[in-house]
Parts: sequence; structure tokens; C-alpha cells
Amino acid sequence: MIAVYLAAIVAANLTIARFGPSATVITSFLFIGLDITTRDRLHENWRGKRLWLKMAALIAGGSLLSWLLNARAGQVAAASFVAFAASGAADALAYHALRDRPWIWKTNGSNVVSAAVDSLIFPTLAFGAILPWVVAGQFIAKVAGGGLWALLLGFRRRARAE
Repeated sequence: MIAVYLAAIVAANLTIARFGPSATVITSFLFIGLDITTRDRLHENWRGKRLWLKMAALIAGGSLLSWLLNARAGQVAAASFVAFAASGAADALAYHALRDRPWIWKTNGSNVVSAAVDSLIFPTLAFGAILPWVVAGQFIAKVAGGGLWALLLGFRRRARAE
């Protein structure tokens, strides 16, 4: 899960650095939807085991890897770090509030919250302006992508349990 999480952040950051705002919706669906859902799986696995420290290290690691692979992605990597830190905190609080629900409910509920935070912060910092079509498109794509990945990861989880 750690490798998937990091690969998703790096792929999203490098794609956005290369193609700009026009690539945000597709990367949000494919990579960020996967990332926010993977974050919840890691939250479940690390509960009570230095969760905040491990998540902060992953967020920083993803941004650092993005920058190391392409120094021109620096602004996107920095925006990603700030947005993921803020949305990760919001996600953790929402996930915890839904702790008594089934995993699919916790994940999708917290994904809506984290997608809203990330969709506002990331493009504003990455592109230097609030772009309403980017914010709205990212939010919808992250929630839809997160829902799809939650279903896929949920099936994988059930298959392993059987």
C-alpha cells in the first residue's frame, strides 16, 4: 500500500507538472482517487501506531520524490504537499468520526471531505489562482475515483479474508 500511495502521488504530480491544469481531472480520478482511498487503508492498518507521523512522512516523501524526478515540478510538488497535509488531516478526522461504519462508508465519507479540501488548496497553490472549473472537476473526479478504488480495494480485502 505504501508503494501504491507514493506511486499515485508522484504520477499525479509529474503529470500535472507536464500538462498543467488541463490534466487535473483525469489525474484526480485515476491517481488522487487511488491515493485518498489508499490513505484510508493505511489509516486502518496503522491505527494507533504513529499514524500521524507515518502519514506525514508519506506525504513529504511523495512530494520529495516528485521534485527529485523532475525539479521543474517543484511548485506542483510543494502545492501537493500542502494540499495533501491539509486534506489528510481532514480525512483522518472524518474517517475517525465514521469509525463505527463499514469500511466502504468510512472511506467514501472521508474521501468527500478530503477531496473538497484538496481540490480547493492544490490548484490554487499549483497554478496561482482559484480556477473554478478545475476545483469542481477535481472534486467530482476525486470522489468518483475514490469510490471506484474503494470498491476495488474492498473486493481485494474481502478476497484475502476468505
